[in-house]
Amino acid sequence: MRNKLILPFLSILILFQASCSLHSGSTYDRGEMGQPQSFTKGVIISVRDVTIKGTESGVGVAAGAAAGGLAGSQIGDDSTTSLIGAIGGAVVGGLVGAKAEEVVMQDNAVEILVQPDVGEPFAFVQVNEEELKAGERVLIINSDKMRIVRDRSAVN
Repeated sequence: MRNKLILPFLSILILFQASCSLHSGSTYDRGEMGQPQSFTKGVIISVRDVTIKGTESGVGVAAGAAAGGLAGSQIGDDSTTSLIGAIGGAVVGGLVGAKAEEVVMQDNAVEILVQPDVGEPFAFVQVNEEELKAGERVLIINSDKMRIVRDRSAVN
């Protein structure tokens, strides 16, 4: 019975972790609705692809250790062997779970170098949903989080 619960348990944990999204130019937190946001204009100097390292929240370790411990406890016929199997399974499962979480949560984004019309240039990392490119005019939106979006105004 316990072995039948391992896969659904791990699937739920992975889906829960995967629902955490990266920062993007067009995704807002609920709390940002109705809040004033300032912006400036600028131009993109360059854009390059980057990899965002996966999270290390401990969910993968816990899920892996639980699954490994349950699986390992099924080894052997006596309580001593089952205990050793559970401990070994938990250690190995925790290591595998940690790496799995990191790989599953790894994602791609871009590093955007921006020259504001006023001020010093800066680098910024976000998901590039708009496929922004070097030389494009952008709006630099400031709220709780900064966003770089294409300037669609008539007058640049």
